Amino acid sequence: MSMTIINRLLAGAVAGLLATGATIAPAAAVTSSFAELQGLLEAEHAAGMPGLVAEVRVGSAVWGGAAGVADLRTGRPARPGLEHRIGSVTKTFVATTVLQLVAERRVGLDVPVADYLPGVLPADLGARTTVRMLLGHYSGIGDYPDGIFRTEADFEANRHRTFRPAELAAIGLAQPRTGEPGAAYHYSNTDYILAGMLVEKVTGHTVAAEVDRRILRPLRLGHTYFPGTRAGLRGPHDRAYVQMADGLPRDFTDYDMSWGWAAGAMVSTPHDVNVFYRALLAGRLLPPAQLAEMTTGTPNGLGLSYAALPCGPAWGHTGTVIGHSTYTFHLADGTRQVTLDENLIQYTAPGIAAARARFIVAALCG
Repeated sequence: MSMTIINRLLAGAVAGLLATGATIAPAAAVTSSFAELQGLLEAEHAAGMPGLVAEVRVGSAVWGGAAGVADLRTGRPARPGLEHRIGSVTKTFVATTVLQLVAERRVGLDVPVADYLPGVLPADLGARTTVRMLLGHYSGIGDYPDGIFRTEADFEANRHRTFRPAELAAIGLAQPRTGEPGAAYHYSNTDYILAGMLVEKVTGHTVAAEVDRRILRPLRLGHTYFPGTRAGLRGPHDRAYVQMADGLPRDFTDYDMSWGWAAGAMVSTPHDVNVFYRALLAGRLLPPAQLAEMTTGTPNGLGLSYAALPCGPAWGHTGTVIGHSTYTFHLADGTRQVTLDENLIQYTAPGIAAARARFIVAALCG
């Protein structure tokens, strides 16, 4: 998620990857590469990240790594497999669901949103904003978290507040517009609240139920789910910390994530996330025409982010919510995957950002 008070966290994350030269490692170097990846995780922990959990796949070889602690109070170590809030990585799941509906001819990418959600957008805006614009962030609609999280105090004030999707959409529509529909790319979480509402209107089911039926159950992603209004995570997990302006971390693990909903509420693990993206990019979840739509365009496709790495193009997404961040990228040919979870968000952390970039580029490029 991108919020006014924390949107600097992701600034330069992908750009940092692009500036790091690397080459693809030969197959014989996989074992030593995994040992080096563990060292790079430890380096990010040493730079100030309390805990990290990751999974990297190189061909058929899979490595799960962890560094630091999952709980600052008890000292419980981070370990592979912990559940984690994945933030805007949720958008790829939702976009895939919408594109499945497109393949079923129940939704049209270039049909106005007003045809599916009459009365939700102002009449002129709803008639000019298409489904494609929502999925690709070309709607020009403002970002609703800007109206929810204005100061640090709002983190605590909204901890136990339950938001309805229509309420989130209204908050986003009340924010200043960033442009005319279709004119330019402007990342907006409101786009995916509207996309989730569209899924529910077309199918008659909750977006959580549709994602579960269409993606989670077929892929057997047992640790991936929408938490609803439940404040805690249901399986073993890392804690979620925000470094406040006073320099101290505050625990925000228990949080009503209805504010994130279809834009960023999901919980998962690095393994489940990698399985999902592998299936998606291999064409197991979408027909070729819809997958091609999803992977066309920069800096975003439809529900995907693009990075031009030294070893080739990579697709994936990043996600930040209160206390948790996720970075997941995958080479277009499917040969390498990386998903990294972090359990602290903070305002200034140049050492952490550099260490993160080194880890991700090493995982994908060798």
